[in-house]
Amino acid sequence: MSILNGKVVVITGASSGIGEATARLLASLGVHVVIGARRTERLEALASDIQSDGGSVVVQQLDVTELTQMEAIMEVAQSRFGRVDAVINNAGVMPLSSMEALKIEEWNRMIDVNIRGVLHGIATGLPLMKKQGFGHFINIASIGAYEVTPTAAVYCATKYAVRAITDGLRQETAGQGIRVTLVSPGVTESELAESITDHEAKEMMKEYRRTTLPAMTIARAIVYALEQPEYVDVSELVIKPAM
Repeated sequence: MSILNGKVVVITGASSGIGEATARLLASLGVHVVIGARRTERLEALASDIQSDGGSVVVQQLDVTELTQMEAIMEVAQSRFGRVDAVINNAGVMPLSSMEALKIEEWNRMIDVNIRGVLHGIATGLPLMKKQGFGHFINIASIGAYEVTPTAAVYCATKYAVRAITDGLRQETAGQGIRVTLVSPGVTESELAESITDHEAKEMMKEYRRTTLPAMTIARAIVYALEQPEYVDVSELVIKPAM
Protein backbone atom coordinates (compact mmCIF):
# COMPACT_ATOMS: atom_id res chain seq x y z
CA MET A 1 0.00 0.00 0.00
CA SER A 2 1.33 3.43 -0.93
CA ILE A 3 2.22 5.85 1.83
CA LEU A 4 -0.05 8.29 -0.02
CA ASN A 5 -3.11 6.16 0.72
CA GLY A 6 -5.81 8.37 2.30
CA LYS A 7 -4.13 11.67 1.43
CA VAL A 8 -6.18 14.49 -0.11
CA VAL A 9 -4.81 16.22 -3.20
CA VAL A 10 -6.33 19.10 -5.18
CA ILE A 11 -5.36 19.18 -8.86
CA THR A 12 -6.04 22.10 -11.18
CA GLY A 13 -6.18 21.70 -14.95
CA ALA A 14 -7.13 18.05 -14.48
CA SER A 15 -9.20 17.60 -17.64
CA SER A 16 -6.27 16.54 -19.82
CA GLY A 17 -2.52 16.04 -20.07
CA ILE A 18 -0.40 16.07 -16.93
CA GLY A 19 -3.33 16.90 -14.66
CA GLU A 20 -5.41 13.99 -15.91
CA ALA A 21 -2.51 11.52 -15.74
CA THR A 22 -1.65 12.66 -12.22
CA ALA A 23 -5.24 12.27 -11.06
CA ARG A 24 -5.39 8.73 -12.43
CA LEU A 25 -2.08 7.72 -10.85
CA LEU A 26 -2.77 9.26 -7.45
CA ALA A 27 -6.25 7.74 -7.30
CA SER A 28 -4.75 4.32 -8.05
CA LEU A 29 -2.53 4.81 -5.00
CA GLY A 30 -5.48 5.44 -2.70
CA VAL A 31 -5.43 9.24 -2.77
CA HIS A 32 -8.66 11.22 -2.56
CA VAL A 33 -8.29 13.42 -5.63
CA VAL A 34 -10.26 16.65 -5.96
CA ILE A 35 -10.06 17.61 -9.61
CA GLY A 36 -10.84 20.96 -11.16
CA ALA A 37 -10.96 22.41 -14.68
CA ARG A 38 -13.26 24.45 -16.89
CA ARG A 39 -14.33 21.46 -19.02
CA THR A 40 -16.54 19.64 -16.56
CA GLU A 41 -17.63 17.04 -19.12
CA ARG A 42 -14.01 15.90 -19.37
CA LEU A 43 -13.72 15.85 -15.59
CA GLU A 44 -16.86 13.75 -15.27
CA ALA A 45 -15.53 11.22 -17.78
CA LEU A 46 -12.25 11.04 -15.88
CA ALA A 47 -14.07 10.66 -12.57
CA SER A 48 -16.13 7.82 -14.00
CA ASP A 49 -12.96 5.97 -14.99
CA ILE A 50 -11.38 6.52 -11.58
CA GLN A 51 -14.47 5.35 -9.73
CA SER A 52 -14.75 2.28 -11.97
CA ASP A 53 -11.26 1.36 -10.81
CA GLY A 54 -12.24 1.81 -7.18
CA GLY A 55 -10.70 5.27 -6.73
CA SER A 56 -11.95 8.27 -4.77
CA VAL A 57 -12.58 11.45 -6.73
CA VAL A 58 -14.52 14.71 -6.41
CA VAL A 59 -15.22 16.93 -9.42
CA GLN A 60 -15.38 20.71 -9.19
CA GLN A 61 -15.72 23.21 -12.03
CA LEU A 62 -12.75 25.52 -11.86
CA ASP A 63 -11.38 28.53 -13.68
CA VAL A 64 -8.14 29.25 -11.84
CA THR A 65 -8.26 32.92 -12.84
CA GLU A 66 -11.32 33.34 -10.59
CA LEU A 67 -10.30 33.48 -6.93
CA THR A 68 -13.79 32.58 -5.74
CA GLN A 69 -13.72 29.34 -7.76
CA MET A 70 -10.32 28.45 -6.32
CA GLU A 71 -11.68 29.12 -2.84
CA ALA A 72 -14.63 26.86 -3.63
CA ILE A 73 -12.53 23.84 -4.63
CA MET A 74 -10.45 24.14 -1.47
CA GLU A 75 -13.61 24.34 0.60
CA VAL A 76 -15.00 21.26 -1.12
CA ALA A 77 -11.82 19.32 -0.38
CA GLN A 78 -11.73 20.39 3.23
CA SER A 79 -15.43 19.81 3.87
CA ARG A 80 -15.42 16.37 2.26
CA PHE A 81 -12.18 15.06 3.72
CA GLY A 82 -11.23 17.41 6.56
CA ARG A 83 -7.78 18.26 5.18
CA VAL A 84 -5.76 19.20 2.13
CA ASP A 85 -2.43 17.40 1.95
CA ALA A 86 -1.28 18.82 -1.37
CA VAL A 87 -2.21 21.29 -4.08
CA ILE A 88 -0.95 20.68 -7.59
CA ASN A 89 -1.06 23.97 -9.48
CA ASN A 90 -1.05 22.50 -12.96
CA ALA A 91 -3.47 24.58 -15.06
CA GLY A 92 -1.72 26.37 -17.91
CA VAL A 93 -2.05 27.65 -21.46
CA MET A 94 0.53 28.11 -24.23
CA PRO A 95 -0.67 30.14 -27.24
CA LEU A 96 2.79 30.90 -28.63
CA SER A 97 3.46 33.72 -31.10
CA SER A 98 6.20 36.12 -32.06
CA MET A 99 6.27 39.40 -30.18
CA GLU A 100 5.62 41.37 -33.37
CA ALA A 101 2.34 39.49 -33.87
CA LEU A 102 1.03 41.57 -30.94
CA LYS A 103 -1.43 38.95 -29.75
CA ILE A 104 -2.10 40.93 -26.61
CA GLU A 105 -5.23 39.03 -25.57
CA GLU A 106 -3.25 35.79 -25.70
CA TRP A 107 -0.43 37.36 -23.67
CA ASN A 108 -2.92 38.43 -21.04
CA ARG A 109 -4.53 35.00 -20.99
CA MET A 110 -1.17 33.35 -20.30
CA ILE A 111 -0.45 35.83 -17.53
CA ASP A 112 -3.86 35.22 -15.98
CA VAL A 113 -3.83 31.43 -16.12
CA ASN A 114 -0.15 30.61 -15.74
CA ILE A 115 0.73 33.17 -13.06
CA ARG A 116 -2.47 34.38 -11.44
CA GLY A 117 -3.82 30.82 -11.38
CA VAL A 118 -0.80 29.61 -9.38
CA LEU A 119 -1.08 32.57 -7.03
CA HIS A 120 -4.75 31.79 -6.44
CA GLY A 121 -3.85 28.19 -5.63
CA ILE A 122 -1.32 29.42 -3.09
CA ALA A 123 -3.61 32.11 -1.67
CA THR A 124 -6.38 29.61 -0.97
CA GLY A 125 -4.25 26.63 0.00
CA LEU A 126 -1.66 28.30 2.22
CA PRO A 127 -4.00 29.38 5.05
CA LEU A 128 -5.36 25.81 5.26
CA MET A 129 -1.88 24.31 5.35
CA LYS A 130 -0.64 26.76 7.98
CA LYS A 131 -3.65 25.95 10.15
CA GLN A 132 -3.09 22.21 9.69
CA GLY A 133 0.65 22.50 10.20
CA PHE A 134 1.41 20.50 7.05
CA GLY A 135 0.92 20.51 3.31
CA HIS A 136 2.68 20.39 -0.03
CA PHE A 137 2.50 22.71 -3.02
CA ILE A 138 3.57 21.32 -6.37
CA ASN A 139 3.73 24.01 -9.04
CA ILE A 140 4.06 22.94 -12.65
CA ALA A 141 6.42 25.15 -14.65
CA SER A 142 8.32 24.12 -17.79
CA ILE A 143 11.80 23.96 -19.21
CA GLY A 144 10.66 27.36 -20.46
CA ALA A 145 11.34 28.53 -16.89
CA TYR A 146 15.07 28.17 -17.62
CA GLU A 147 15.49 29.19 -21.25
CA VAL A 148 13.66 31.35 -23.78
CA THR A 149 12.96 30.32 -27.37
CA PRO A 150 11.54 32.30 -30.32
CA THR A 151 7.73 32.73 -30.20
CA ALA A 152 7.74 31.66 -26.53
CA ALA A 153 8.88 34.88 -24.84
CA VAL A 154 5.65 35.58 -22.96
CA TYR A 155 5.00 31.92 -22.17
CA CYS A 156 8.53 31.54 -20.82
CA ALA A 157 8.11 34.75 -18.82
CA THR A 158 5.08 33.26 -17.08
CA LYS A 159 7.02 30.10 -16.27
CA TYR A 160 10.01 32.10 -15.01
CA ALA A 161 7.48 33.79 -12.74
CA VAL A 162 6.17 30.45 -11.47
CA ARG A 163 9.74 29.43 -10.72
CA ALA A 164 10.35 32.65 -8.77
CA ILE A 165 7.06 32.40 -6.89
CA THR A 166 7.77 28.79 -5.97
CA ASP A 167 11.25 29.58 -4.67
CA GLY A 168 9.96 32.50 -2.64
CA LEU A 169 7.16 30.42 -1.16
CA ARG A 170 9.64 27.68 -0.21
CA GLN A 171 11.84 30.16 1.62
CA GLU A 172 8.95 31.85 3.41
CA THR A 173 7.38 28.59 4.64
CA ALA A 174 10.61 26.85 5.67
CA GLY A 175 10.23 25.18 9.05
CA GLN A 176 6.43 25.36 9.01
CA GLY A 177 5.75 21.81 7.83
CA ILE A 178 4.89 23.00 4.33
CA ARG A 179 6.85 21.60 1.40
CA VAL A 180 7.15 23.27 -1.98
CA THR A 181 8.19 21.62 -5.24
CA LEU A 182 8.69 23.00 -8.73
CA VAL A 183 8.18 20.46 -11.53
CA SER A 184 9.46 21.59 -14.92
CA PRO A 185 8.52 19.22 -17.76
CA GLY A 186 10.21 19.16 -21.12
CA VAL A 187 8.08 18.54 -24.18
CA THR A 188 5.18 16.43 -22.95
CA GLU A 189 2.10 14.95 -24.58
CA SER A 190 -0.67 17.48 -23.96
CA GLU A 191 -3.21 19.74 -25.61
CA LEU A 192 -1.20 22.90 -24.94
CA ALA A 193 -0.03 23.30 -28.52
CA GLU A 194 -3.62 23.19 -29.79
CA SER A 195 -4.17 26.71 -28.44
CA ILE A 196 -1.55 28.21 -30.78
CA THR A 197 -3.23 30.48 -33.34
CA ASP A 198 -0.05 31.97 -34.83
CA HIS A 199 0.87 30.03 -38.03
CA GLU A 200 4.64 30.50 -37.66
CA ALA A 201 4.62 29.36 -34.05
CA LYS A 202 2.39 26.39 -34.84
CA GLU A 203 4.78 25.16 -37.54
CA MET A 204 7.81 25.59 -35.26
CA MET A 205 6.05 23.67 -32.51
CA LYS A 206 5.34 20.72 -34.80
CA GLU A 207 9.08 20.25 -35.24
CA TYR A 208 9.83 20.97 -31.59
CA ARG A 209 7.34 18.34 -30.42
CA ARG A 210 8.62 15.46 -32.55
CA THR A 211 9.98 13.85 -29.37
CA THR A 212 7.62 14.03 -26.42
CA LEU A 213 7.29 12.53 -22.95
CA PRO A 214 4.11 10.69 -21.96
CA ALA A 215 2.10 12.70 -19.46
CA MET A 216 2.32 9.74 -17.06
CA THR A 217 6.09 10.32 -16.86
CA ILE A 218 5.47 13.70 -15.26
CA ALA A 219 2.77 12.21 -13.04
CA ARG A 220 5.30 9.71 -11.70
CA ALA A 221 7.73 12.54 -10.95
CA ILE A 222 4.99 14.31 -8.99
CA VAL A 223 4.29 11.13 -7.03
CA TYR A 224 8.02 10.82 -6.29
CA ALA A 225 8.01 14.27 -4.68
CA LEU A 226 4.83 13.57 -2.72
CA GLU A 227 6.06 10.23 -1.40
CA GLN A 228 9.21 11.59 0.23
CA PRO A 229 9.38 11.61 4.04
CA GLU A 230 8.14 14.76 5.76
CA TYR A 231 11.72 15.87 6.44
CA VAL A 232 12.56 15.81 2.70
CA ASP A 233 11.60 18.70 0.44
CA VAL A 234 12.20 18.03 -3.25
CA SER A 235 12.82 21.57 -4.41
CA GLU A 236 12.98 21.21 -8.20
CA LEU A 237 12.53 18.47 -10.77
CA VAL A 238 13.39 19.04 -14.43
CA ILE A 239 12.23 16.20 -16.68
CA LYS A 240 13.31 16.07 -20.33
CA PRO A 241 13.11 13.49 -23.10
CA ALA A 242 16.33 11.45 -23.40
CA MET A 243 18.01 12.54 -26.61
